[in-house]
Amino acid sequence: MGCSHNCSECSSKCSEESLIKETNKQSKVKKVIGIVSGKGGVGKSLVTSMMAVSMQRKGYKTAILDADITGPSIPEAFGIHERADGSEEGIIPCVSKMGTKLMSVNLLLEDESDPVVWRGPVIAGTVLQFWTDTIWGDVDFMFVDMPPGTGDVPLTVFQSLPVDGIIVVTSPQELVSMIVGKAVKMAKMMNVPVIGIVENMSYFECPDCKGRHSIFGESNIEALASEYEIHSVSKIPMNPALAKACDKGAIELFDGDWLDGLADKVENI
Repeated sequence: MGCSHNCSECSSKCSEESLIKETNKQSKVKKVIGIVSGKGGVGKSLVTSMMAVSMQRKGYKTAILDADITGPSIPEAFGIHERADGSEEGIIPCVSKMGTKLMSVNLLLEDESDPVVWRGPVIAGTVLQFWTDTIWGDVDFMFVDMPPGTGDVPLTVFQSLPVDGIIVVTSPQELVSMIVGKAVKMAKMMNVPVIGIVENMSYFECPDCKGRHSIFGESNIEALASEYEIHSVSKIPMNPALAKACDKGAIELFDGDWLDGLADKVENI
């Protein structure tokens, strides 16, 4: 009661580590990276999928915990439509064609188009169960696709999972700058480092003249990163091939080096 969730300014004897939950006894997850955004529709799930694929291409074992319970889209991007299985030991995640392990509420529903009409505490509890009850096995990098904002689920993830850092996803609109600040400040309150920032839909490259056009206005991502002392900046263009890959469940086949620098940063965290 009365907790501000800012451990750095707290005089209580409890430690942040005491809130961390253990994974399933058959799981060993080495690094946990949260993918966050201040608002919806900026491509957070796209970045989550691309980062998992990028690290898998580097030879690491990857996994995605889809914490966006009411708007899950990770299974669709990987072309997975079957239901997850389970045993007395725990939930068995689905595995993509290239080997990335996935757990999402859509993998547990009778019909993947069924809405999830749950209140906040139930949603947060489900995310926690995905962490504690799933048999993840050996995972080098787990990416957690979080819902937008600073509500129950991000707070649960920051407090209960051993998050090693976050990646912030944004878009060029001026309004987004203020909202990004909220997400970054929440992470700092929870003593979670910001690894990098990704600006999605940053520009459109004409296939004929190769000129770059700022459809949503000129980018201010560098200034935003400087303001919050974020040292890794990546830009993803508006690319029909990426959209097509997601729609066809073939995100593992994407072709582009936009996140290579960020992947190097994650590798060395």
